[in-house]
Amino acid sequence: MNKPERMDTATEDAMLELGRRARAAAHLLSLASPEAKNNALIAAAEALRAATPEILAANVKDIEAARAAGRPESFIDRLLLNEKRINAMADGIAEIAKLADPIGTVLAEWQRPNGLRFQRVRVPLGVIGIIYESRPNVTADAGALALKAGNAAILRGGSESIHSSRVIHAALVAGLKTAGLPEAAISLVPTPDRAAVGMMLTGLNGTVDVIVPRGGKSLVERVQNEARVPVFAHLEGLCHTYVDRNADLAMAVDIVLNAKMRRTGVCGATETLLVDSGAPAAFMPTLVKALLDAGCEVRGDTATQQADARVKPAADADWSTEYLDAIISAREVDGIDGALAHIARYSTQHTDAIVTNDADTAARFQREVDSAIVVHNASTQFADGGEFGFGGEIGIATGKMHARGPVGVEQLTSFKYVVMGNGQTRPS
Repeated sequence: MNKPERMDTATEDAMLELGRRARAAAHLLSLASPEAKNNALIAAAEALRAATPEILAANVKDIEAARAAGRPESFIDRLLLNEKRINAMADGIAEIAKLADPIGTVLAEWQRPNGLRFQRVRVPLGVIGIIYESRPNVTADAGALALKAGNAAILRGGSESIHSSRVIHAALVAGLKTAGLPEAAISLVPTPDRAAVGMMLTGLNGTVDVIVPRGGKSLVERVQNEARVPVFAHLEGLCHTYVDRNADLAMAVDIVLNAKMRRTGVCGATETLLVDSGAPAAFMPTLVKALLDAGCEVRGDTATQQADARVKPAADADWSTEYLDAIISAREVDGIDGALAHIARYSTQHTDAIVTNDADTAARFQREVDSAIVVHNASTQFADGGEFGFGGEIGIATGKMHARGPVGVEQLTSFKYVVMGNGQTRPS
């Protein structure tokens, strides 16, 4: 059990005020027109592009501090911003503005024999606390998605990205001002004090409705263990790619390389390669060679080691390790049954993929794998809200309550029932 973290009175008061202001802003946002929210988002995207030099300068400070602290290159990659990534952030905000406004959508309606009419109507969740590490782009994604769904957001980024996040947040606030919406609609926790996280997890005196953590295992474990409000989260992204005997080998090589090496530090990166023992003899050596030649360390079972002398022996722990680095575990499995058994034992229910040209095998894999995202003939790195057409995401949820998969605009809403009568009373 972690000891409670102490916070000075002034900071504690500031956090509670942050919660009160966010709650008041959430009420105003729930009534805001789609036009006002979209205007804020468009203006924020423009402000973000205009602030590119300031963002880059701030990011240099964060990168220098991370290198001085001895952070690995996979961590640096998650922290790094460049013009391309800043433009992608701005594009994502602009895409969110184009999405249909979910608030007020009638999800279902019906009438009872007594004449009462019922509607299930989509409404905002309220105040969303987002706790994240290292990725400054989450500041933009989370703030924009929460706003589109009519929610206020309290953002608590990690100390390692604090300079970048502050400049990005300022651009979001500029967008809110342009549209005449309350600045507290997107708030950034002003202190790196870890006790601020503890306060958010308790709900800031009832002002926070849900928490979304996005970061490493230790952060997510803490949030899941200590939160007193609902949590949308995934603990680890232990993603698998299974290459079936009926796969196109050239396609499989392209998919596996992308799934592992496009960005090794993202939660959708494949961490384990499974190859059908019934596949042609060239499959395993070709896949392993491609990974090794691309600079990926391969840790494998006996069959994988026999495929290439450079393969290192896999330990039992490798099958349950999220590397977030240029390392992959690989093994031969007894067809689709072996792949399903391995995934059922080790998967964290994030994203798992099959490469095959057999439609029946693919259908069985997608039916039986109990993960939030199940992919056929494509890279696991498509596990991203932007790639789903959501404009962005706050994170990937692997639970089964309320939100699952990429947490986008619709997942940041709830619903209420509207009942319309003409004088009905309920009989005794």
